[in-house]
Order: sequence, then structure tokens, then C-alpha cells
Amino acid sequence: MTTTSTPTAPSTVNGRVIALAHYAGRAILETALARRGLTFQQTVTLRPAATAGTPVERDELIGQVVDALKVDPTEVRGTIEELIVKGLLAPAASRLRITDAGQAIYAEVGAETAPISARIYAGIPAEDLATAGRVLTLVTERANAESAALSR
Repeated sequence: MTTTSTPTAPSTVNGRVIALAHYAGRAILETALARRGLTFQQTVTLRPAATAGTPVERDELIGQVVDALKVDPTEVRGTIEELIVKGLLAPAASRLRITDAGQAIYAEVGAETAPISARIYAGIPAEDLATAGRVLTLVTERANAESAALSR
């Protein structure tokens, strides 16, 4: 069954618009991850180790993933253990280092999704992307502040 998308009228940004954009892009990423036996949470956990250049402190990595995904630290610890079992992360005392296999799989996913991302963003004026970036950063900061206030 083939579906076609019809352009929609420009929309004011709100939670639904942000969520729809997130999940549309995430579906593309998850397709690439599934082919490699990875989950979204695993790749979010792998990313800081892949981009750090040096081993990362386990607690720092846990904090970054908790902050990004708003999940319980215990869940992230489990995800780290899954990545260790898969041979994508390796413990080094209190630190974690990405393995060659981890770096390779991270690069593969990036190589597969980069051209798709390029097509998605193609033709959107740079000033619109900059404005969207500023607005979404502000929305994230405010939502994080509200979340912190709720948990007090």
C-alpha cells in the first residue's frame, strides 16, 4: 500500500508539531538501528562515547543520557551493560570506551542516515533553520526547568 503526503498549511510550533517532527525523524533512525540490532536508547547512550575521543566517566555518561531521554539512571545502567555485552562499549576502570566495533556501527548508522537528513532539510533557508534551532533550544530549556520544578 502506497501512501502519499499532502502538504499541510504552515503551523505554529507547539508540542504536537515538535513531537510529529521528532517521531518522523526517529522512525528513519530506528529503521537503520534495527538492521544492526540496536535500539534508540542504545544509540543515544553510544553517541557520547563515540564523539568524546577519549574514554568517558560512567557516571557522566549516565547523566548525559538521563538528561537527554528523561529516563531513570537504572535504565541507562542496563543499556550500558547491553552495549558492553554487544561489544560496543568496554569498561576501563570507572570509564567506558567505545570499541572499534562500536565506532564502526556508529559510523555506519551516520553514513546511512546522513543523506536522508540532507534531503529532509534541503531547501529550507538557513535563517529558518537558525530560528527553529533557537526556538527549540528555548522550548527545551523551559521544559527542563518545568520538569525540575515538578520533581521538587
